[in-house]
Amino acid sequence: MNAPLYNTEILRLAASVPFEARLEGAMASSEKRSPVCGSRVTVDVNLDEDGRIAAIGMVVRACALGQASAALMEAHAVGRSPQELETARDDLAGWLSGARATPPDWPGLDLFAPALEHRGRHPAILLAFEAAAEAARRARG
Repeated sequence: MNAPLYNTEILRLAASVPFEARLEGAMASSEKRSPVCGSRVTVDVNLDEDGRIAAIGMVVRACALGQASAALMEAHAVGRSPQELETARDDLAGWLSGARATPPDWPGLDLFAPALEHRGRHPAILLAFEAAAEAARRARG
């Protein structure tokens, strides 16, 4: 039997983060949009002197899956390097596409296992990680 696509934990995460929190004076920003569903995520970042995420802001206009993914990305991004964000993005894309058997090494992403068979939902799940990785790379210069 298949697990429900929208479960209690996904809905809780989707409602957990204020998705209108831009980072004033951000070192870099990135906006990503899904052509499949129209979901859109904007991520702002500042890096610390070691080149790691010091602060993050987001505006999220997405379905519950995109919102939940953005909440998980934001909750664990501070202290990560741009390379760690790029790895998480790539590993998430690989897992969703079936090229990778296990979820990425990022807390909570296994929650999206029921979405694996729903390819049309994958772009929304990836948006926050794509935007964060790109903003971090831009901030790094």
